[in-house]
Amino acid sequence: MKTIHHLAEERGSADYGWLKPNYYFSFSGYHDPKKVHFGLLRVLNDDFIMGGGMFPPHPHDNMEIVTIPLTGSIEHRDNTGGHGIIKAGDIQIMSAGSGIVHSEANASKTEPLTLFQIWVFPKLRNITPRYDQRTFNVEDRNNKWQIVVSPKEEDAALWINQEARFSLAKMDAGSSIDYTNGFSGNGVYLVVISGNAEVNDIKLKKRDALGIWECDQFSVTANEATELLAIEVPMGL
Repeated sequence: MKTIHHLAEERGSADYGWLKPNYYFSFSGYHDPKKVHFGLLRVLNDDFIMGGGMFPPHPHDNMEIVTIPLTGSIEHRDNTGGHGIIKAGDIQIMSAGSGIVHSEANASKTEPLTLFQIWVFPKLRNITPRYDQRTFNVEDRNNKWQIVVSPKEEDAALWINQEARFSLAKMDAGSSIDYTNGFSGNGVYLVVISGNAEVNDIKLKKRDALGIWECDQFSVTANEATELLAIEVPMGL
Protein backbone atom coordinates (compact mmCIF):
# COMPACT_ATOMS: atom_id res chain seq x y z
CA MET A 1 0.00 0.00 0.00
CA LYS A 2 1.20 3.48 -0.89
CA THR A 3 -0.35 6.58 0.65
CA ILE A 4 -0.22 10.37 0.46
CA HIS A 5 -1.74 12.46 3.26
CA HIS A 6 -3.19 15.84 2.32
CA LEU A 7 -3.89 17.95 5.41
CA ALA A 8 -6.95 20.19 5.46
CA GLU A 9 -4.94 23.24 6.51
CA GLU A 10 -2.52 22.78 3.59
CA ARG A 11 -5.18 23.06 0.88
CA GLY A 12 -5.24 26.03 -1.44
CA SER A 13 -7.90 28.66 -0.82
CA ALA A 14 -9.39 31.89 -2.14
CA ASP A 15 -11.94 34.50 -1.08
CA TYR A 16 -14.19 36.04 -3.73
CA GLY A 17 -16.68 37.42 -1.22
CA TRP A 18 -19.67 35.35 -2.39
CA LEU A 19 -17.45 32.28 -2.91
CA LYS A 20 -14.84 30.85 -0.55
CA PRO A 21 -13.28 27.70 -2.05
CA ASN A 22 -10.68 25.30 -0.72
CA TYR A 23 -8.67 23.37 -3.30
CA TYR A 24 -7.29 19.87 -2.80
CA PHE A 25 -5.57 20.12 -6.20
CA SER A 26 -4.20 22.95 -8.31
CA PHE A 27 -7.09 25.03 -9.65
CA SER A 28 -7.72 28.59 -10.81
CA GLY A 29 -5.13 30.86 -9.16
CA TYR A 30 -3.81 28.11 -6.88
CA HIS A 31 -0.95 25.97 -8.16
CA ASP A 32 1.10 23.38 -6.32
CA PRO A 33 3.19 21.13 -8.61
CA LYS A 34 2.89 18.35 -6.00
CA LYS A 35 -0.92 18.56 -6.07
CA VAL A 36 -2.07 18.52 -9.67
CA HIS A 37 -4.07 15.30 -9.69
CA PHE A 38 -4.48 11.88 -8.04
CA GLY A 39 -4.63 9.40 -10.88
CA LEU A 40 -7.58 10.48 -13.03
CA LEU A 41 -9.00 12.64 -10.22
CA ARG A 42 -8.21 16.18 -11.39
CA VAL A 43 -10.28 18.53 -9.19
CA LEU A 44 -11.76 18.39 -5.71
CA ASN A 45 -13.04 21.76 -4.54
CA ASP A 46 -14.66 22.32 -1.14
CA ASP A 47 -16.83 25.39 -1.78
CA PHE A 48 -18.70 27.79 0.52
CA ILE A 49 -21.21 29.88 -1.48
CA MET A 50 -23.12 32.77 0.04
CA GLY A 51 -26.88 33.12 -0.42
CA GLY A 52 -27.57 34.44 -3.92
CA GLY A 53 -24.10 33.42 -5.15
CA MET A 54 -23.85 32.17 -8.72
CA PHE A 55 -21.35 30.79 -11.23
CA PRO A 56 -22.56 32.39 -14.48
CA PRO A 57 -22.78 30.27 -17.66
CA HIS A 58 -19.38 28.80 -18.54
CA PRO A 59 -18.15 25.95 -20.79
CA HIS A 60 -16.64 22.53 -20.07
CA ASP A 61 -15.63 19.63 -22.27
CA ASN A 62 -14.34 16.08 -21.79
CA MET A 63 -14.66 15.94 -18.02
CA GLU A 64 -16.89 13.98 -15.65
CA ILE A 65 -18.15 16.50 -13.05
CA VAL A 66 -19.77 15.31 -9.82
CA THR A 67 -21.38 17.70 -7.33
CA ILE A 68 -22.14 16.67 -3.74
CA PRO A 69 -24.02 19.29 -1.66
CA LEU A 70 -23.22 19.11 2.05
CA THR A 71 -25.57 21.85 3.28
CA GLY A 72 -28.10 23.94 1.37
CA SER A 73 -29.21 23.49 -2.27
CA ILE A 74 -27.70 24.26 -5.66
CA GLU A 75 -29.53 25.00 -8.92
CA HIS A 76 -28.07 23.78 -12.22
CA ARG A 77 -28.94 24.86 -15.77
CA ASP A 78 -27.22 23.93 -19.02
CA ASN A 79 -27.58 24.51 -22.74
CA THR A 80 -28.82 20.95 -23.39
CA GLY A 81 -31.96 21.69 -21.39
CA GLY A 82 -30.67 20.09 -18.22
CA HIS A 83 -32.06 21.68 -15.07
CA GLY A 84 -32.29 20.61 -11.47
CA ILE A 85 -32.04 21.61 -7.84
CA ILE A 86 -29.98 19.31 -5.66
CA LYS A 87 -29.74 19.39 -1.89
CA ALA A 88 -27.79 17.60 0.82
CA GLY A 89 -28.37 13.88 0.28
CA ASP A 90 -28.52 14.33 -3.50
CA ILE A 91 -25.74 13.69 -6.02
CA GLN A 92 -25.39 15.32 -9.44
CA ILE A 93 -23.25 14.22 -12.37
CA MET A 94 -22.54 15.93 -15.68
CA SER A 95 -20.60 14.44 -18.57
CA ALA A 96 -19.25 17.51 -20.35
CA GLY A 97 -18.31 15.34 -23.33
CA SER A 98 -18.03 17.18 -26.64
CA GLY A 99 -18.92 20.47 -24.91
CA ILE A 100 -21.53 21.93 -22.60
CA VAL A 101 -22.30 25.36 -21.10
CA HIS A 102 -23.86 25.46 -17.65
CA SER A 103 -24.51 27.74 -14.69
CA GLU A 104 -24.66 26.91 -10.99
CA ALA A 105 -26.32 29.02 -8.32
CA ASN A 106 -27.12 28.84 -4.64
CA ALA A 107 -30.84 28.05 -4.76
CA SER A 108 -31.35 30.26 -1.68
CA LYS A 109 -30.97 34.03 -1.67
CA THR A 110 -30.18 34.05 2.06
CA GLU A 111 -28.82 30.69 3.25
CA PRO A 112 -25.23 29.59 2.53
CA LEU A 113 -24.40 26.50 0.49
CA THR A 114 -21.47 24.12 0.97
CA LEU A 115 -20.52 21.45 -1.53
CA PHE A 116 -17.81 19.30 -3.05
CA GLN A 117 -17.26 19.62 -6.79
CA ILE A 118 -15.16 16.87 -8.29
CA TRP A 119 -13.71 16.44 -11.78
CA VAL A 120 -12.55 13.10 -13.19
CA PHE A 121 -10.97 12.61 -16.62
CA PRO A 122 -13.36 10.59 -18.85
CA LYS A 123 -12.85 7.14 -20.32
CA LEU A 124 -14.32 8.05 -23.73
CA ARG A 125 -13.80 11.51 -25.20
CA ASN A 126 -16.34 13.66 -27.03
CA ILE A 127 -19.42 11.72 -25.96
CA THR A 128 -22.82 13.44 -26.12
CA PRO A 129 -23.08 15.73 -23.07
CA ARG A 130 -25.39 14.43 -20.35
CA TYR A 131 -26.76 15.44 -16.95
CA ASP A 132 -28.29 13.37 -14.18
CA GLN A 133 -29.10 13.64 -10.48
CA ARG A 134 -30.48 11.37 -7.78
CA THR A 135 -31.64 11.48 -4.17
CA PHE A 136 -30.08 8.79 -1.98
CA ASN A 137 -31.31 7.50 1.38
CA VAL A 138 -28.60 8.63 3.80
CA GLU A 139 -29.61 5.86 6.23
CA ASP A 140 -28.25 3.34 3.73
CA ARG A 141 -24.71 4.52 4.44
CA ASN A 142 -24.72 3.93 8.21
CA ASN A 143 -21.53 2.02 9.05
CA LYS A 144 -21.21 0.86 5.45
CA TRP A 145 -20.33 2.20 2.03
CA GLN A 146 -23.15 3.53 -0.12
CA ILE A 147 -22.10 3.58 -3.77
CA VAL A 148 -23.49 6.73 -5.41
CA VAL A 149 -21.50 6.97 -8.67
CA SER A 150 -20.34 4.00 -10.75
CA PRO A 151 -20.36 2.67 -14.34
CA LYS A 152 -21.49 -0.73 -13.04
CA GLU A 153 -25.23 -1.31 -13.43
CA GLU A 154 -25.30 -3.62 -10.41
CA ASP A 155 -24.15 -0.75 -8.16
CA ALA A 156 -27.50 1.05 -8.72
CA ALA A 157 -25.66 4.37 -8.83
CA LEU A 158 -25.40 7.39 -11.11
CA TRP A 159 -23.53 6.39 -14.25
CA ILE A 160 -20.06 7.80 -14.94
CA ASN A 161 -18.02 7.65 -18.14
CA GLN A 162 -15.00 6.15 -16.39
CA GLU A 163 -13.98 3.07 -14.39
CA ALA A 164 -14.43 5.13 -11.24
CA ARG A 165 -16.63 4.81 -8.17
CA PHE A 166 -17.80 7.28 -5.50
CA SER A 167 -18.98 5.99 -2.11
CA LEU A 168 -20.20 7.65 1.09
CA ALA A 169 -20.28 6.33 4.65
CA LYS A 170 -21.51 7.55 8.06
CA MET A 171 -19.64 5.78 10.85
CA ASP A 172 -20.35 5.49 14.56
CA ALA A 173 -17.53 6.16 17.02
CA GLY A 174 -15.34 3.08 17.39
CA SER A 175 -16.68 1.33 14.29
CA SER A 176 -14.58 0.01 11.41
CA ILE A 177 -15.45 -0.70 7.79
CA ASP A 178 -13.46 -2.22 4.93
CA TYR A 179 -13.23 -0.67 1.49
CA THR A 180 -12.74 -3.02 -1.47
CA ASN A 181 -11.96 -1.62 -4.90
CA GLY A 182 -14.61 -1.94 -7.56
CA PHE A 183 -11.81 -2.06 -10.15
CA SER A 184 -8.55 -3.83 -9.37
CA GLY A 185 -5.54 -1.54 -9.58
CA ASN A 186 -7.49 1.66 -8.94
CA GLY A 187 -6.49 4.14 -6.27
CA VAL A 188 -8.82 5.65 -3.66
CA TYR A 189 -8.85 9.27 -2.50
CA LEU A 190 -10.45 9.15 0.96
CA VAL A 191 -11.86 12.41 2.36
CA VAL A 192 -13.04 12.95 5.94
CA ILE A 193 -16.14 15.10 5.58
CA SER A 194 -16.58 15.35 9.35
CA GLY A 195 -15.22 13.66 12.46
CA ASN A 196 -11.87 11.85 12.51
CA ALA A 197 -10.69 8.43 11.51
CA GLU A 198 -7.56 6.43 10.82
CA VAL A 199 -6.19 4.08 8.18
CA ASN A 200 -3.16 1.97 9.08
CA ASP A 201 -2.42 4.25 12.06
CA ILE A 202 -2.57 7.35 9.83
CA LYS A 203 -4.84 9.77 11.69
CA LEU A 204 -7.24 11.83 9.60
CA LYS A 205 -9.21 14.79 10.92
CA LYS A 206 -12.07 16.78 9.38
CA ARG A 207 -11.42 17.61 5.70
CA ASP A 208 -8.10 15.73 5.62
CA ALA A 209 -7.66 13.41 2.64
CA LEU A 210 -5.61 10.27 2.13
CA GLY A 211 -4.65 8.95 -1.30
CA ILE A 212 -4.26 5.15 -1.25
CA TRP A 213 -2.96 3.02 -4.11
CA GLU A 214 -1.26 -0.29 -4.90
CA CYS A 215 -3.83 -1.83 -2.57
CA ASP A 216 -7.28 -3.19 -3.46
CA GLN A 217 -8.63 -3.27 0.10
CA PHE A 218 -8.14 -1.29 3.30
CA SER A 219 -9.90 -0.69 6.60
CA VAL A 220 -11.06 2.61 8.15
CA THR A 221 -11.70 3.07 11.87
CA ALA A 222 -13.72 6.02 13.21
CA ASN A 223 -12.53 7.61 16.44
CA GLU A 224 -15.80 9.58 16.72
CA ALA A 225 -18.93 9.95 14.61
CA THR A 226 -17.44 10.38 11.14
CA GLU A 227 -18.59 10.94 7.55
CA LEU A 228 -16.41 9.78 4.67
CA LEU A 229 -16.19 10.13 0.90
CA ALA A 230 -14.20 7.59 -1.10
CA ILE A 231 -13.33 8.53 -4.70
CA GLU A 232 -11.95 5.50 -6.55
CA VAL A 233 -10.18 6.22 -9.83
CA PRO A 234 -7.74 4.62 -12.29
CA MET A 235 -4.21 5.77 -11.48
CA GLY A 236 -2.77 6.12 -15.00
CA LEU A 237 -3.30 9.28 -17.02
